Amino acid sequence: MKKKVLVSACLLGKNCRYNGEHSRISKLDELDVDFIPVCPEEEGELGTPRLAAEMQGSPENILKGNARILTTDGHDVTKQFIQGAKKSLEAGLTSGTEVAILKSHSPSCGVGEIYDGTFSHSLIDGNGIFSHLCRESGITC
Repeated sequence: MKKKVLVSACLLGKNCRYNGEHSRISKLDELDVDFIPVCPEEEGELGTPRLAAEMQGSPENILKGNARILTTDGHDVTKQFIQGAKKSLEAGLTSGTEVAILKSHSPSCGVGEIYDGTFSHSLIDGNGIFSHLCRESGITC
């Protein structure tokens, strides 16, 4: 049986990024695994395309209600990001995945580095909401 791997759908070529495009990585085609594609932002019913959003605090503080995720026009989309992250995590957990390949810098999927919340394209150390939940649940990102 092939290993199941959770993956950001945009990395497989699905046009689900905020700008309606994808971030396809063709080398993923070479892997002999069963991909479980997810897009936490679409699962949170944010639609595609959508305004870019950035975290205004750590995932821990966002999940506790002490920080937010805002779009470029200042709209609070925290609830949608959390809802989508939880739905996407459930897809991974019910399929038995132990590993995830996620989109860099994303407020949902970012691993290790995310945008700093100022919309200035500056990066800081940190994880997106979805990758944070994956790691807490034992999924290696």
